[in-house]
Amino acid sequence: MATSTSWAQEIITCDLCPKPTQQFCNNCQVSLCVDCVGKHVDKFKSQTHDIVHFTKRKIQLVFPECKFHSSQRCEAHCQECDVHVCLKCILSSHSGHKIVEMQEIFNKKKTEIENEIKETESTIIPKYEKKLKDTEGKISKIKAKFDELEKETEKHRQLWHQEVDTIFNKLGSLIKSMRENYLTHIESYQTKLNNLIPDVVHTVKQTNEILKANRVSEIICHKSKLEKYRNIPADFEDVNIPSLNTKTVQGRELSIDLGEYKAILTQQSRSHLTGETSYSSSKELLKKAKVVATIPTSDKPTYSVACLGADEAWVSGQKRIIKRLNINGSEVDSVIVRGTGRFKDISVTIQGELIYCDSDNETVNIVRHGKTETLIALPNGWCPWGLCCTMSGDILVSMSYDNCLQKVVRYQEGAVKYEINKDEDGMPILSIGAYINYVAENGNGDICVSDSNARNVVVADKSGRVRFRYDGSPAKRRKSLDPLHIATDSMRQIIVADENNDCLHILDQNGQFLMCVDNCGLYQPCGLSLDSTGRLWVGLKGSKDLKVIQYTR
Repeated sequence: MATSTSWAQEIITCDLCPKPTQQFCNNCQVSLCVDCVGKHVDKFKSQTHDIVHFTKRKIQLVFPECKFHSSQRCEAHCQECDVHVCLKCILSSHSGHKIVEMQEIFNKKKTEIENEIKETESTIIPKYEKKLKDTEGKISKIKAKFDELEKETEKHRQLWHQEVDTIFNKLGSLIKSMRENYLTHIESYQTKLNNLIPDVVHTVKQTNEILKANRVSEIICHKSKLEKYRNIPADFEDVNIPSLNTKTVQGRELSIDLGEYKAILTQQSRSHLTGETSYSSSKELLKKAKVVATIPTSDKPTYSVACLGADEAWVSGQKRIIKRLNINGSEVDSVIVRGTGRFKDISVTIQGELIYCDSDNETVNIVRHGKTETLIALPNGWCPWGLCCTMSGDILVSMSYDNCLQKVVRYQEGAVKYEINKDEDGMPILSIGAYINYVAENGNGDICVSDSNARNVVVADKSGRVRFRYDGSPAKRRKSLDPLHIATDSMRQIIVADENNDCLHILDQNGQFLMCVDNCGLYQPCGLSLDSTGRLWVGLKGSKDLKVIQYTR
């Protein structure tokens, strides 16, 4: 019944129009103005009406009209047929059936609804509100802890030389990514609670309106949501935020780690921190490489390797399965990829999530919580081949069109950031051909590509300008260079797998040849990845073994 209030007087309006009410239909429980009495009677001609002055109205139950007998109202319910019935129904088609008065059903249902409202208002809504308050407190604590973590990272930054800016950039990106990851989950839970509370309150309001209307059909047909609201969405476990651990003993080793990420350098005396910095050359830091572990993969070949922490790596070959192995050779996890399993380069994001090329569907996919999702959809006709997750969290994808045109694209949060395609003269940087190109990012921001079709390595800066090309001749190998996977280490050295010569080429960041690793039984090396301790994991095309190599002092 619509109402409006002016000063202290309440004006009750007609249920059919905004005019003040003067009449009332006792049978239909409807307020009417003088003009709408005829409209109401005409609309419900088959029913009897008891029109009285509004002051003489009688509040009573409104029983539904019988569908089979005009001008008859259903004041009973046939339990055998589960339908409302009138007196004529009882005496005819429902004769002998078990009949229950609608009043009895109404009273029982009304009591249930009243109890439902009482429990919702007194128990369920306060629980939601408490959960919301607790969640807001957790968010504040997480933000405060991450703020402290970022401040601590910046405090330690001043103890490090200019060369280690890359390390701190990675730490900052890792913290930001972890922060967003953790907050995304808890804020999603917060949003869920925020959305549910108004829904519960609205349901209570609607249910109260049903009770006030005293309409039998609405009361009887009411579907309770109480059980749904009792099951408050499950809370999540408190996140374990990693601590920033540092070692800054003067004149000794300086180290910093966050979670699985760790960096180690030699620290100078504090009195010389502002003076000239001298480093041993890359050659002096290299040593005769040795195999520290040989891991059987049961698959041949092993095309791609992506390290995870210090002692684990994902490996992929020709089969549809990507395996996660530890350094002892045990299988920790596995993922079955979509499609035919045609060549799939792999990498690991800074959050530790596996990504891989899906050449059948022209996508880059990510595995999250055991489920595969599309991370990047390439333009129609372009096929992904090589992958690299950068220190900033961006993704480099080498791709080809019609097994011919080649380019490298940098993606930031799924969107194209820039392409390495043509040089300043408009000429293609990468050679045309059907062979696969692999890609890696160096610590100075250079993009390193193994241009397999030209049998050389191309290194371009952030703007796409080619800095140098390496064709393998300084290594003086018996056969020409056949570059496959490419990797970079913490000293900004570039490591290239050479399938033709069963070896690895190591260059400095400016393209100067340093050494070849040819003493570790590397039969057709292909996949390359460095673990968090600086060891190189090498997948082989000509063997089922995965080699772990130490090549620095």
